[in-house]
Amino acid sequence: MIYLEGDTCYLRTLNVKDAPSLADLVYRNKRYWSIFEPLHREEYYTTVVQREKIRESLLLMNEKREFSFGVFAHGTDQMIGSISLYSLKRMPFSSGLIGYSIDEQFIGKGIASEAVHIIKLFGYDHVQLNRIEAYVSPRNLGSIKVLENNDFQREGLLRSLLFINGKWEDHYIYASISEEYR
Repeated sequence: MIYLEGDTCYLRTLNVKDAPSLADLVYRNKRYWSIFEPLHREEYYTTVVQREKIRESLLLMNEKREFSFGVFAHGTDQMIGSISLYSLKRMPFSSGLIGYSIDEQFIGKGIASEAVHIIKLFGYDHVQLNRIEAYVSPRNLGSIKVLENNDFQREGLLRSLLFINGKWEDHYIYASISEEYR
């Protein structure tokens, strides 16, 4: 288990016992999150499917291809989001993508910004990445602010990147480079 602590939240790798909490989190937020990511089939929001997603994530973590964490309210065991460093590429790229979702009840409190900061440091210091990228909808002003607060730079527009709820949507690509962090 990996545990990373911040001031307002902490991150820890999930285990299969977290599946009910993760299923509850994704179910509660499915409409809110569907503004910027695809809706899933109903079974996706079940404990069974979330348990399998956790198992897959643990396998990928053992292969050092992905690191997925629950975001928890500081001082509690309440899961309030998730964050991942995934699609990890080794040399000559040494890069990965970051993705995150925070419970609607906890947005606007700086938790997403802190979680991104924590995972960015983890990516540079422990995974030894040179570059961390993020894709974000041009309409997702909150997520853009999170990335920019963490010194990610907008590098361009990826046209028709993601199929969300019946249509292809453009996304900005943001990136952070390790030498700019140090």
